[in-house]
Amino acid sequence: MESLIERLRDAQALAKLVGEAPAFLKAIRHVPDVANSDATVLITGETGTGKEMVARAIHYLSPRAGSPFVPVHCGSLPDTLLESELFGHERGAFTDAHAQRRGLIAQAEMGTLFLDEVEAMSLKAQVALLRVLQDKKFRALGSSHEQHADIRVVAATNAPLKQLVQAGTFRVDLYYRLCVFSVHLPPLRERKGDIITLTGHFLKKHAPREAGSELQLTSEAHETLLAYDWPGNVRELESAIIRGIHLSRANLIEVKDLGIPSAMGSQQNLPITIVSTEECSFKAMKQRMIETFEREYLHRLMSEHQGNVSHAAVAAGKERRELGKLLKKYRIDPGLFS
Repeated sequence: MESLIERLRDAQALAKLVGEAPAFLKAIRHVPDVANSDATVLITGETGTGKEMVARAIHYLSPRAGSPFVPVHCGSLPDTLLESELFGHERGAFTDAHAQRRGLIAQAEMGTLFLDEVEAMSLKAQVALLRVLQDKKFRALGSSHEQHADIRVVAATNAPLKQLVQAGTFRVDLYYRLCVFSVHLPPLRERKGDIITLTGHFLKKHAPREAGSELQLTSEAHETLLAYDWPGNVRELESAIIRGIHLSRANLIEVKDLGIPSAMGSQQNLPITIVSTEECSFKAMKQRMIETFEREYLHRLMSEHQGNVSHAAVAAGKERRELGKLLKKYRIDPGLFS
């Protein structure tokens, strides 16, 4: 048991994982053992729970630690570019391919390729990735030469992949190839014992060196942090602390500096927007009303379709990627509606 705890601490130190809450420690308890394997890993959890941090821990504790860790944010790349980014291309492979380019798989040679938002991959790209996992081979666009892929793949998603498999938008064979090992990270609301610890970590990380040791939160600010549900999870908490650092006066961070709802406020689940009297124009108020409508509409849409983004997109008359961007804009996790 002691050796396991020590290895977990090593993982946390290497990847800057912070937390001692039982739910968090339970989620990462097998990370050292998973790292010693070369099998694929699927990390799941809401947006902002630290999936990339855990992927880095797996990499840094593995025999591949001395080689590159290459993150790929699949959701930020259009389908037309994703394959080129992953596999690379030869000169002349397509209209704008003016020179040969090594893909991210080649750049991750002997290391770890981290595929974030893996659910955003097109079916065509999924087939190509499946071949990499099965045969350890890939081919750059426009090339007739196969290359060996000596990489470990770690994937992450905040979407319900099993539902996407049922909907036919994610390949079942790829799903099972990716989740040889699985790690599910709890949302921050389920590990509230870590909020103050994480707050101290972010104060040290982001505060100016001359003020870092003197910055403190008021007791009301502490209470607000603990009472809030944190729909954006650890990432949202970090943003709140950064705001507090820069808006605080006399090295004291108050509730208003954090930019989150008061624990006793009637708008607890909505982010506060600080607007001066000069900014309360017709245009500004109209924008706020639009955002309120969009947020409420998305909540109803996700509820009616049990978090199935593909079905919800059809019902809303939107492209799945466009709807996904709106959900991210308002920090709405489809998994909460499944």
